[in-house]
Amino acid sequence: MRIQESAENYLETILILKNRLGQVRSIDIANELAFSKPSVSVAMKNLRQGGLIAMDQEGYISLLEKGQEIAEKIYERHQLLSDWLTALGVDPKVAAEDACRMEHVISAETFDALKAHAKRSDT
Repeated sequence: MRIQESAENYLETILILKNRLGQVRSIDIANELAFSKPSVSVAMKNLRQGGLIAMDQEGYISLLEKGQEIAEKIYERHQLLSDWLTALGVDPKVAAEDACRMEHVISAETFDALKAHAKRSDT
């Protein structure tokens, strides 16, 4: 199942915030992405209905197994692409912005090849 880029961005943001803060609420996501609370609320409802996240009684959000897999995949892509572009001499801010766009459209085959190349270059 292919999910929308916006859903991937939300899942990645939840993962990043969970690592940074320990716990995540919708307001944290809204603040991180500079989105309105109602927009984030709608997105969280859609992610819950899609079986990608859960929300407890206090409003804390957790990634379910499928949501965690997607978030980790997108985050790994973002990190590798951003690091790769920076190593090529791209300004880190521009590299991060470009990586954010590229991470959603790059094929698994191309990403795997870049990842293998990066590993060879590290050794």
